[in-house]
Amino acid sequence: MRVLIVEDDKDLNRQLTEILDHAGYAVDQSGDGEDGWFLGDTEPYDAVVLDLGLPTLDGVSVLERWREAGRDFPVLILTARDRWSEKVAGFDAGADDYLTKPFHPEELLARLRALTRRAAGHASSMLELGDLAIDTRGARVFIAERLVKLTSHEFRLLSYMMHHRDRVLSRTELVEHIYDQDFDRDSNTIEVFIGRLRKKIGSNRIETVRGLGYRLVDPEAGRASAQAG
Repeated sequence: MRVLIVEDDKDLNRQLTEILDHAGYAVDQSGDGEDGWFLGDTEPYDAVVLDLGLPTLDGVSVLERWREAGRDFPVLILTARDRWSEKVAGFDAGADDYLTKPFHPEELLARLRALTRRAAGHASSMLELGDLAIDTRGARVFIAERLVKLTSHEFRLLSYMMHHRDRVLSRTELVEHIYDQDFDRDSNTIEVFIGRLRKKIGSNRIETVRGLGYRLVDPEAGRASAQAG
């Protein structure tokens, strides 16, 4: 999952980036409202962490512009402990959740996991497709309850595909969502990671849709349908 952090406090911005990067997210950063608005308006983020007290353009205005432009990614706003009015303004502008400073890293991660799950139409932290399961909280993958070891990029790719398993995902979409802005984006790297995933979880679990991209499938469901036919 790719996340944008818009926070003008340099220390907090750095801490947030480290927390999310360690948890396996691709992270982009911004320190002011205008730049943050531009990134959110032009890049396909899966979630945004947005401070409301920003220079050049306040967070509420940033959020209102995004929503007016049809940008529907989930937004977690950061507020000061005694600023209840900020929370109300943030929700009215289109925020999905809030976190009060100071906060514990685990609460931030839990709220982001919940937001991205709900945005993709999932309620549980355990995502399943046949006997393939992803524990989004522990960043672990299982096949028939057997732990499968993946690299961070392999996990990002599989997690995104699992969150959107009902769709065919193009190479471009996958690149945009699993790499941060500064990464040298080459769609050919997706083919490399797809190949690695197929070796680890089974080649029949990732279907190539010629000219369109890839889709995560349950091979047993395919066999059952064929037998029924």
